[in-house]
Amino acid sequence: MVRGVIFDLDGVLVTTDEFHYLSWKKVADAEGIYFDREINHRLRGVSRMISLEIVLERSPRQYSDQEKLALAERKNTIYRNLLDRLGPGDALPGAIPLIEDLRRAGVRIAIGSSSKNTRYIIERLEIGPLLDAIVDGNDIRQSKPDPEVFLTAAARLGLPPADCVVVEDAEAGLEAARRAGMRVVALGPAVRGLPSDLWAESLAAVNCRQLLELPARADRA
Repeated sequence: MVRGVIFDLDGVLVTTDEFHYLSWKKVADAEGIYFDREINHRLRGVSRMISLEIVLERSPRQYSDQEKLALAERKNTIYRNLLDRLGPGDALPGAIPLIEDLRRAGVRIAIGSSSKNTRYIIERLEIGPLLDAIVDGNDIRQSKPDPEVFLTAAARLGLPPADCVVVEDAEAGLEAARRAGMRVVALGPAVRGLPSDLWAESLAAVNCRQLLELPARADRA
């Protein structure tokens, strides 16, 4: 039985991909490091510090831990300034109606994101009242594909992992959900064909009944 749905945030309920790209691009350019959208795609679903390591792969110099922290903070400052542009109308099509339908069906709703800016984005979107739990990068030690974020979300919902469905748009998130022992819905062309219980182009193509009727996988029976 599906009693909880855990949504990733960026790329699922809202998209700030362009903000991330512009932020990392500005940092990389200032350091003389080549950075393009293909490299940016590798940053999807992973933590800020892991993202930074990927960005620095093309740098000819070595950075100290303190310098890395400063670069990550610089990126976050740029990104937070861009987030100020977000508002309630920026939720992706189908996202809010689906959450509302799930809540009417008695399903508990959580956000499970590696981003440390999750709560600020939720505040900008004004969707806090629709959520029963929030777990973000400030709450966990291990980022995706480690299952910690989703296991923590299930615990905060008061539900066993087998009763939860995860909705994700990144490969690392899909792996984290499977490792958590949860059913998983994959969203978007980037993850089409990867192991999941349901694939859809976006939440606009997903309805409450589909999620509630997802069968338990044999490896969890």
